Amino acid sequence: MELLLLLPVNLSDDSPQPTSATEELSQASSPPSPMSSSMQEFYQLKQTLLLVTLALAGIIFISVWIFYSLDIALNYLIGACTGVVYLRMLAKDVERLGQQKRRPSPARFAIFIGLFIVATQWQKLQILPIFLGFLTYKAALIVYVLQSTLLPTSK
Repeated sequence: MELLLLLPVNLSDDSPQPTSATEELSQASSPPSPMSSSMQEFYQLKQTLLLVTLALAGIIFISVWIFYSLDIALNYLIGACTGVVYLRMLAKDVERLGQQKRRPSPARFAIFIGLFIVATQWQKLQILPIFLGFLTYKAALIVYVLQSTLLPTSK
């Protein structure tokens, strides 16, 4: 037998109020939805990867400028910027996978291919520094995996 206790309803508050003690208890004991917490983890991972990629790109750009030349460093920076754009587009595709039942967009490959077509046709651009710059986001992934493996955080 269920004991119903009617609680006063506050009309000025827009949030729904539980009408019985059992509803109040069930709302208090229900954990947050797994979808929201997993999406929050995804957004945190996305932000972390972008920041690590930008930090690595800055450090490597300055190092290449010091040890080689400004031209090679700028070629690297073009590739790194393209890698960041690629990573953002990849994250958007992954984010949409849960919402829509369709394949990821192939547009991000067009950026990669277009960059190398321009690099091969334009005489001032060098393919190797651009390619290594593009792969900077992969280095950020490796840093994240090593960090999460070697220094796990307790939850």
